[in-house]
Amino acid sequence: MSHSSTNLQFNVQPGGSLHGTVRVPGDKSISHRSIMLGSLAEGTTHVSGFLQGEDCLCTLNAFRSMGVAIDGPTDDGKVTIHGVGLHGLQAPAGDLEMGNSGTSMRLMSGLMSGQAFDVRMTGDASLSKRPMKRVTVPLASMGAVIDATEIGTPPLLVHGGSKLQGIHYDMPVASAQVKSSLLLAGLYAQGETSVIEPAPTRDHTERMLRGFGYAVKTDGNHISLQGGGKLTATDIDVPSDISSAAFFMVGASIAAGSDLTIEHVGMNPTRTGVIDILRLMGANLEILNEREVGGEPVADVRVRAAPLKGIQIPEALVPLAIDEFPALFIAAAFAEGQTVLTGAEELRVKESDRIQVMADGLIACGVDAQPTPDGIIIKPGNFTGGTIDSHGDHRIAMSFAMAALRATQPITINDCANVNTSFPGFVGLAAGAGVRISAA
Repeated sequence: MSHSSTNLQFNVQPGGSLHGTVRVPGDKSISHRSIMLGSLAEGTTHVSGFLQGEDCLCTLNAFRSMGVAIDGPTDDGKVTIHGVGLHGLQAPAGDLEMGNSGTSMRLMSGLMSGQAFDVRMTGDASLSKRPMKRVTVPLASMGAVIDATEIGTPPLLVHGGSKLQGIHYDMPVASAQVKSSLLLAGLYAQGETSVIEPAPTRDHTERMLRGFGYAVKTDGNHISLQGGGKLTATDIDVPSDISSAAFFMVGASIAAGSDLTIEHVGMNPTRTGVIDILRLMGANLEILNEREVGGEPVADVRVRAAPLKGIQIPEALVPLAIDEFPALFIAAAFAEGQTVLTGAEELRVKESDRIQVMADGLIACGVDAQPTPDGIIIKPGNFTGGTIDSHGDHRIAMSFAMAALRATQPITINDCANVNTSFPGFVGLAAGAGVRISAA
């Protein structure tokens, strides 16, 4: 569903609390990568818990259009991928449509650079504004030939047949997508490809490459692999997405009397910044039943209501919670004392400018929110309610839906169709747990 085809609206009545047990959909990052690596592996890969959001389905359809036989996804998120090997992809008949998915576009830029054929990748209106030079520039230094618009945005035309050389890249900005794109191109490059991270970022690509039997070296902030190996099919059980769980963590923390357990949550240490930040704010989060599934740590998270306090968010935690800030801003709006975020410029180039859009929404609801170039200052006020424009950003929409638990007036959220990109079934799950929400 394209961003403009419908104005799905959330209507949320004030009050309520969260109870019971929920399992949120599978992790988006891991779902994308399971399709990419499973397609390029030798043998048959079985995936369970696959996120059936539009973003991940774009990745799945891209590989199908390049000749990979993929069964599913079934209703319960099972996908079977008949891998074709690293050199088995075929030229697609048309463009690869990446929809709203920055992950697909950026990671595929690296993978497609190593193919023998040309491919053109397009995106929706939102993705077509997002910066791609952060991947196309280092890929070009490996020998990739990629055409973009003059300002470096999609559509991207990746020319096949390039001989890639491994590079040693010192990343100027901490970005898992850039790191992953270069490592995936490195599978096709001569010699060693290595990346130095200025701060830790998600390591799902490295973990999953190892899961498929590919040697990846991690030495502190230095990650490297040799080109020319092979991927061997494996089975992947996708953990629930902590970014999706974050809305429920915040909702249960702010709504008096709440006691909610969120099951099978991915607890990858490069992703748990939201838990650390909520705990610093005084949240009552209990981590239960810790286990490992397919190379990724998983646990259940029990959240009970607690009085939150405003904090200065440690900059070291920012890359570990980058997608959870819309939800954390809602927590800050109901905390005692001000919350200050710095070092988060990256939020301005997400699906929306998340700093500005969240600030506008908080202000519309009566909260004192001051955007800064690299963050925000939130002073809690009387959170009334009102009408929010989510700007088609799924995380903005879900954050304000949870805010209604503590609002004094109804909240109407416009432009919510893109919630399906990361969290199909959000309205039903939230309503079942105690949010007074309906969609129209």
